[in-house]
Amino acid sequence: MVSPSTPNPKLARLAKRTRRGKPLSALTAYDYPTARLLDEAGIDLILVGDSLGMVVLGFEDTTSVTMEMMLHHTAACARGTEEAVLVGDLPFGSYETPEAALANARRLIDVGADAVKFEGALIPQVEAIVAAGIPFIGHVGMLPQHVREEGGYRKKGKTPEQAATLLDDARALENAGAVALVLESMVADVATAITDAIAIPTIGIGAGPGCDGQILVIHDLLGSFPWFRPSFATPRADLAAETTRAVREYIASL
Repeated sequence: MVSPSTPNPKLARLAKRTRRGKPLSALTAYDYPTARLLDEAGIDLILVGDSLGMVVLGFEDTTSVTMEMMLHHTAACARGTEEAVLVGDLPFGSYETPEAALANARRLIDVGADAVKFEGALIPQVEAIVAAGIPFIGHVGMLPQHVREEGGYRKKGKTPEQAATLLDDARALENAGAVALVLESMVADVATAITDAIAIPTIGIGAGPGCDGQILVIHDLLGSFPWFRPSFATPRADLAAETTRAVREYIASL
């Protein structure tokens, strides 16, 4: 593990991944074997996302995920990651103040994360994390941790006012020291405009092709969570069906 005060060569490589070069590849992982397989396959960035609340733990949304859960899964993924940038998500309620954000960011770094991420443009929290030498990745657009107060998952940037706010937030996060920015579920033209306006890499999810890279939940890529599949995700396998087939074959063989 690289300490926050030591330059991290993986983060240096990430900083160079803009639209002028090869697109940045990113996926989520929540356990050792998945992280190791992604790392060995050459993925650029692995996010231990609070999406684990739904696709691993069976919660309705991400708001029930705790800091202890994130530490547990981030540590497991760190054991399987050598080359990829490993990012740990700060869960709902863990960064309400700059002091809390920094304390919990340090906990993620201590278990093996290379960088941390949280949702929204909370600039004092970002500045506290960055000032401590911890790499930070921002997240704007649709914010899953706010799904209950917003009454559902809603695409962002549909009005000029929304687009302007998203751009302002992106610039504020860049100025505060973010090393990259996740753009989630927003109008594609708005995501492209943000990518053109800032120097740090953007990583899209449901935000069109104009970002520096793309990220997917690993279950959406592998087709291993059949009960919900977002419209923007194209499965490259059907592990759910294959699992059912293998189990039924095993039962029949007994």
